[in-house]
Amino acid sequence: MRQVIAQLEASKIREIANAGLGRKDVLAFWFGESDEVTPEVIRRAAIESLASGETFYSQNCGLPELREALAQYMGDSHPTAGVNAERIVVTSGGVSALMLAVQALVDAGDEVVIVTPVWPNLVAQPAIMGAQVRCVPLQPHGGAWQLDMPALLAAITPRTRLLIVNAPNNPTGWTLTCEEQQQILAHCRSTGTWLLADEVYEKLYYEPTPHGCAPSFLDVAEPENRLLVAHSFSKSFLMTGWRLGWLVLPASLVDAMGKLIEFNTSCASVFTQRAALAALAYRKEITPRIVAHFMHCRDTLVPLLSQVPGVQVAPARGGMYAFFRIDGFDDSMDVAKRLVAEAGLGLAPGEAFGVEGRGWLRWCFASKDASRLAEGVRRLSKWLEHNRPQ
Repeated sequence: MRQVIAQLEASKIREIANAGLGRKDVLAFWFGESDEVTPEVIRRAAIESLASGETFYSQNCGLPELREALAQYMGDSHPTAGVNAERIVVTSGGVSALMLAVQALVDAGDEVVIVTPVWPNLVAQPAIMGAQVRCVPLQPHGGAWQLDMPALLAAITPRTRLLIVNAPNNPTGWTLTCEEQQQILAHCRSTGTWLLADEVYEKLYYEPTPHGCAPSFLDVAEPENRLLVAHSFSKSFLMTGWRLGWLVLPASLVDAMGKLIEFNTSCASVFTQRAALAALAYRKEITPRIVAHFMHCRDTLVPLLSQVPGVQVAPARGGMYAFFRIDGFDDSMDVAKRLVAEAGLGLAPGEAFGVEGRGWLRWCFASKDASRLAEGVRRLSKWLEHNRPQ
């Protein structure tokens, strides 16, 4: 086995979840998914596809009709970006989209810069390829996280092969402004650096915008810029278990990406792509309802958390998480384990997302029943009454 694979850390989120899975008394908010099932119209499309016998391979880059539908979907959200079907490839999940992008761009020894804290897969993927990973941390201020732009730009040099940015961010909810994206993209152009933008949470955005999504690098880029943008059906269509995503990339990379897909997964399954077509057809009914409900969940949880003595938290502008810390508790793994065992509350430890997250906890607020969030805060408060540091 390659040494880098042997040294990969197991998921700290899974470690916490494994301690509580199967316990009916645990309120689980550790994974990044809603507890609401995929809408029925999407499930029905998959069932009909299977019933009709669509159990064979499809095109490496996805069904042509799905790529066309995705181009229209992206055009609705980013009308100036010039995204057409020839710039889209369909992948077996958003994580596959990200891994394919890293495989396409990164050689062993290349330098990769990543904004952290961040979902751990984004740090592991370039490390698997043998890259030298350099992290630029966001800075917390009163529970909210901010980017040190001069520090990021100083970290990106002509030696930097790839910059990876996830915004809206998992776990912090931090989101870039259009002006910040312009600065970053212009700097990457000057250094010849590729940019991989993980924008899977772009529809889970709670500020008013003309097109109902967070700012995107696509809005400020030219079609042949060194930019790849990863998306997923998981979050804004409640399709985490379906494993379907897509990449928007320069047209000149599509043929090579098709080869990589062949050597990784061959193609996405047809019945999941039929489900995706149904999701896109009903997007105006499905996604706005989900976003409105998640916003209600956020606005239920964050005020309750902020009333707990010692808690530092700020409402996320995007995403589906409250990222918070409790004064006096610096070991988030220990706290998360104890909360499962002693309070029946399942949260993700902040250090799962990098050293910057140590002492923080991530609470996924995407709950079908917002009253579960209030009960979770009650359990946290009760636990703290008996476990405050002396």
